[in-house]
Amino acid sequence: MPVPTIDLGPWFSGDAAARGRVAARVDEALQSAGFLLVTGHGVDPALRSGIRSAAREFFALPEPVKQPYAVTVGERGWLGPGAEANGYAEGTQTPPDLKESFSFAAYEPTGVAAVDAEWFLPNRWPAEVPGLRPLVETYLAEMRRLSDLLLELLGVALGQEADFFTAHTGHPTWGFNINWYPAHDVTGAPEPGQFRIGPHTDFGTVTVLDREDGEGGLQVYTDEEGWQSAPYDPAAFTVNIGDLMARWTGDRWRSGRHRVLPPPASSPAEELMSLVYFYECDPGTQVSSVPAPAGRVGYGPVDSHVYLRGKLDAISVPPPA
Repeated sequence: MPVPTIDLGPWFSGDAAARGRVAARVDEALQSAGFLLVTGHGVDPALRSGIRSAAREFFALPEPVKQPYAVTVGERGWLGPGAEANGYAEGTQTPPDLKESFSFAAYEPTGVAAVDAEWFLPNRWPAEVPGLRPLVETYLAEMRRLSDLLLELLGVALGQEADFFTAHTGHPTWGFNINWYPAHDVTGAPEPGQFRIGPHTDFGTVTVLDREDGEGGLQVYTDEEGWQSAPYDPAAFTVNIGDLMARWTGDRWRSGRHRVLPPPASSPAEELMSLVYFYECDPGTQVSSVPAPAGRVGYGPVDSHVYLRGKLDAISVPPPA
């Protein structure tokens, strides 16, 4: 599986030659699978485990208690069973994903009313689990820091200045999902073609994923090997690029196609939880493909957030008639 583990330490503290070697490895990896594992990121593992512990308290609540937090895709709150089908974004008509999520997103207003009303609203916090908020807010600050550092690395890997991408993250949008994948004992047998998350690519610039390993875990698609289980390192974050970044690079880098397998009947009690941070850019950024030789396909400019809204709308499962 061409998904390398890259230590960010030499990028942060090394000389120019060491930083160049890291950038070259990143460029090579993103041309094949669109995925990396990164270590040396500096995020406290106790923070990640603390969020999981608090979030499990919320997901274990009875559905009537969770229902007041129910929202649709792209909003802030609880996405219950059947709310989302990620395969829709690539035209795969899968049954709804076998998961629940609690979603957060960018909230600091820009002062532009129309932009703020769509992209920068307050987050919702479950009163039943008061310990979740301080943990998540600390984690979100760490994810913003790490994502900007990754974008600086990507700028250099693309042969551009380090601020090539971060020049457009002064006031960016982002999303953060705590995804809970219930056990087979809870969901029952999946329908044909049903997954914990159906096959898809992410939509933004970079995604930073903290996941748990399991039989019903993450798989990554490459042209050479098809679907393969993703490598796992509990100390590492899994990083992949999204559709907007692939477009920005003229398809030099792959938008990493992936899925999460259904809950396994062979391990009926296996339940997993992922922390997924989706980074984007400033609203209204005009994204155009870099020219050849770095870029390979010359996409015309798009408004970043018109593009992102279309993707979010695509994965929403309509409510029953």
